[in-house]
This record gives sequence, C-alpha cells and structure tokens, in this order.
Amino acid sequence: MKVIQTNKAPQAIGPYSQAVQVGNFLFTSGQIPLTPSGELVVGDIQEQTHQVLKNITALLAEADAKLEDVVKTTLFIKNMDDFVAINEVYGQYFDTHKPARSTVEVARLPKDAGIEIEVIANLSK
Repeated sequence: MKVIQTNKAPQAIGPYSQAVQVGNFLFTSGQIPLTPSGELVVGDIQEQTHQVLKNITALLAEADAKLEDVVKTTLFIKNMDDFVAINEVYGQYFDTHKPARSTVEVARLPKDAGIEIEVIANLSK
C-alpha cells in the first residue's frame, strides 16, 4: 500500500490518508469542499461540488492519474433536492467518461458540508 499525499488538496482532518494506492487501484478518502488551505467553501452546492472535484483531481494527479481513470464514485449529499444542481457540475468533470456511481443522502457531513465524494480509480495504463 502506498499513501498518496498532496498539498494541492486539503490535509486529512482526522487519522486517515488523503488517498491510498493498492496495486493498480487508487482509493480516495471522502473529499468535502475544503480549499487546500483548509477553509470550507460556504457557497451554494455547485460551488461546493466544484471544490470537491478540484480536490479529487489534485489527488488523482499526485498518483499520475486523471478523471478518466475513475471507475467508481460515491456521493454523499446532505439534501437530495440538490441532486440536479450537483449533476450539472459533476457532468462538467465526467462528460464523456461516466464511471459507475452511487449517491446517498445523509443526515450530516464533516464540518456540515453539503457534499462529500470519494472515488476509486484504475491506475493501470
């Protein structure tokens, strides 16, 4: 197992890694809308979703991967009424490449964020 760490995404806020590589697979920890400096984006759900996907992109880049390598995403959202707005942003990042996905409404997320996303990527080229 190889730990993936970058300053271009927020540092873990607990005892876990930003991402880990096991064989040809990368598993990211859930990313919430924190800037790399650790500030929570308090804008609307679309601004939050953009920040989360920027964080994921940075973690992928650190592992020499890109969004096209993602095979599965899991979205945890605070309000299912935000589903359409989240999809508008999500579709900008996953346009032609559409990984498998689960979306779950949850009661609460760390720092009261509106969204958290984790991904699994295949690093075999």
